[in-house]
Amino acid sequence: MDTPFDYFVVFAEMRTGSNFLEANINAFDGLTCHGEAFNPHFIGYPNKTEILGVTLDARTADPQQLIDAVKADTALAGFRYFHDHEPRVLDTILADRRCAKIVLTRNPLDSYVSWKIAQATGQWKLTDVRRRRDSKVRFDGPEFRTHVEALQDFQVTLMRALQVSGQTAFYVAYEDLQDVQVMNGMAQFLGHEGALEALDRKLKRQNPSPLSEKVENFGEVSLALADLDRFNLNRTPNFEPRRGATVPSYVACAAAPLLYLPMRSGPQATVEAWMAALDHVSPEGLIRDFSQKSLRQWKKAHQAHRGFTVVRHPVVRAHAAFCDCILAAEDGVYKKIRRTLRQVYKMPIPKDPPGPEYGPTEHRVAFLAFLDFVKANLAGQTGIRQDAHWVSQSVAMKGFADLALPDMIVREDEMMSYLPALAMQIGRMDAPDPMPVDPGHPVPLEAIYDAEIEQKVQEIYKRDYIAFGFESWK
Repeated sequence: MDTPFDYFVVFAEMRTGSNFLEANINAFDGLTCHGEAFNPHFIGYPNKTEILGVTLDARTADPQQLIDAVKADTALAGFRYFHDHEPRVLDTILADRRCAKIVLTRNPLDSYVSWKIAQATGQWKLTDVRRRRDSKVRFDGPEFRTHVEALQDFQVTLMRALQVSGQTAFYVAYEDLQDVQVMNGMAQFLGHEGALEALDRKLKRQNPSPLSEKVENFGEVSLALADLDRFNLNRTPNFEPRRGATVPSYVACAAAPLLYLPMRSGPQATVEAWMAALDHVSPEGLIRDFSQKSLRQWKKAHQAHRGFTVVRHPVVRAHAAFCDCILAAEDGVYKKIRRTLRQVYKMPIPKDPPGPEYGPTEHRVAFLAFLDFVKANLAGQTGIRQDAHWVSQSVAMKGFADLALPDMIVREDEMMSYLPALAMQIGRMDAPDPMPVDPGHPVPLEAIYDAEIEQKVQEIYKRDYIAFGFESWK
């Protein structure tokens, strides 16, 4: 058999038809599925003690042993993997391009009810309908929501891993399991040239009746489903790319073990002035330009360190980004962006940094146009990069988490209380109060702010309003 794969995995869940799928995989000469090889409670099947010479104890000590044994099998072999199976092998499996991925799915409501019935009856497989056990079960809304969230989270994990590695999977729905042509297509995907004339029918569907006959409180199902956003309609679309940790932007105190993770277009000047005052140095005396190596070295040298960031109200931050990066840009990349915004996007902004003739009326019109640009930019609809100064703070925070998750997230309007409190955590009781630094904007935000600006900003940064609990600015 000429195949591009060394082994395969069937990603499935309980009560999705994975036993039936496995039986039909094993019906092909040269294909073997070894059950739930990485189930944390048994190996392969509840009554087995080993797979291909690897025992449960050996697999627990070193799960890679079992993957190696499966790859070395004389047949093209594989196994079923559920979201709660051995987590130490998941990254290895997903990254291995020589591992074929088959993804089996089922309507989560059907799988949940089937699981409840199997729990109630103790019958997890059925080969003889005369021995079928029946039971009505009670639907538990909170338990079902937890069930759905676990399944969806795992599917997102699979999808992203395949996307970033340029792989694809063979998807099978529960309803496809009765189609011999789909089974034969799956074999072709694995590189198998054979075909089945008929499906293996030894396993029988256990609960063929409608849901209304299987759930004793069926009326509560609709109420529970009403709380679920099945189609993710309420999800705020996010087209911003995941951002890195931006380690070079981090700033540490000269002596105190405090590490500041700045949000671009945040109150960075105010925070750095406070950090400098804490150690009685100038802002130039702070530690900057970290690399990942030097950051690790700093952390080792300051074991009692605290990391923090300061989030800014989205309206204030958007206005700061506009003033500092667009209006005030005199050279570099932002001057080029300003020129492009004027010439290509027809934004009503001055060619050069604004002079005395630039007033609140002109500023408001220009700022509203900038907000329209940012909305399109973050939706991936412009040719200009999605700059760190106006990306969502929640996206920037995820980037921090890769290397230096902050111990404290401070809101700008609470800095007067929380920064001195943070200093107290490292034993500095003499911390000064933060002194706001004048941003020097040509027109203050207070002179132009209104409901229209607030609405536009909320449309752009809905995730930040939700994530950090922001309300309207004024």
